[in-house]
Parts: sequence; structure tokens; C-alpha cells
Amino acid sequence: MSRPTSRRRSYDQYCATARALDVVGDRWTLLIVRELLAGPRRYTDLHADLPGVSTDMLATRLKDMEHSGLALRRKLPAPSSSYVYELTPRGKDLLPVLQALGEWGAPELTERRPTDAVRAHWLALPLLRELAVLGEAGVVDVLLDEGRFHVRVDAGEPVYGDGPYPGEPDVRLVLSLDVADVLARRGTTLLEAVRTGKAEVSGDGALAKALGR
Repeated sequence: MSRPTSRRRSYDQYCATARALDVVGDRWTLLIVRELLAGPRRYTDLHADLPGVSTDMLATRLKDMEHSGLALRRKLPAPSSSYVYELTPRGKDLLPVLQALGEWGAPELTERRPTDAVRAHWLALPLLRELAVLGEAGVVDVLLDEGRFHVRVDAGEPVYGDGPYPGEPDVRLVLSLDVADVLARRGTTLLEAVRTGKAEVSGDGALAKALGR
């Protein structure tokens, strides 16, 4: 696949906010960062989890992110030998930016539109916010109607991943997509959902106990 040449524009303002938007303000860039917070991803995986983006646009944005030092492209060792994209340390520093943007945008999550795509792991960042306030580290395996993913709380990188955790998680969390929607809208807290039986928690250790209190 040919990689299109990017024609990036600048606000040409000597302001940190304007310079930040020069780098991440283009459409799709922050959503690509959201996906790469799960760790290295192949181009095809990124395209599958970014419904609505064209192949040309995705290739352009990835090239922009490489040029800006947000992401890099590397070849996996044999036998895979496929290419993946991953965030650089500067790209990973955008995690709190995405979390803050998600909190600000939570009131916009009203009725789901018929055209709205859904991926289970899109709940990872709001769920990470809920777990972080507990003050305990660990890995949480999350099972939703729409799929399964896992979240790491101060336990290393990446911060989340698709599918079940490959090892033994500290906590297993089961909740419906409806409850997940309410959590994302900040209509309830995870602790309240567990207390009222709308979310099921199992596991040993400090994080599981903190959720079950």
C-alpha cells in the first residue's frame, strides 16, 4: 500500500495550546492514540476498530504521528514478520489528555444513534478513571455484552488490551452494556454499580476488596 504524503497545516500561533493542536488536532489522530494505548497494533486491526476512517486517511494520520514523534512503525520478529504501530513515550503522555476529554464529553453520550459503532474496549478509559480512585494497583478482566477486554491500574503498560488478560487477573468484572453506558456518562460510579448488584466482582487481593467494599 502506498503511503500518501501529508500536507499538515499550522495555526502559526506562539501558544502551547495551538502548537498541541498542530500535532493532535487533526481528525482521527486522538482516536488512533486511544487505540494504540492498547499496545502495538497492526494497520488492519486499527482500521477495523476505527469504523468510518478511510484507508488513505488512516495511512496519512499514522504518517503524521510518526513525523511528530507520537508513534513509530516497526517489524515484528519472525515468524510473524508483520508491521505494527505503537506509541512513543510522548504519545503515551496523551493518556490524561484523552481521559480529560472523555470526562468533558461524557454529557454528550445521550441516546445511542443507529449509526453509532460500539467496541467493548472503548469503555477502558472511563473504567480506568473509576478504578484509579480506589488507590490499588492490579489488572481487571472485564466482560461485557459486546466483548471482553482488560485494564491495568498502575500495573505497567499498555493500559488496556482486547480480549481476556493472558495471565491471572486480580479482578474479574462482569457488567451489561447498559450499565457500562451509565458509567461512561458518569451517571453512576463503579462502586455504586457493584453495591447495587449491577456489576459482579470476583477475585482476591486489595483491588478486589476495594471494589467489593
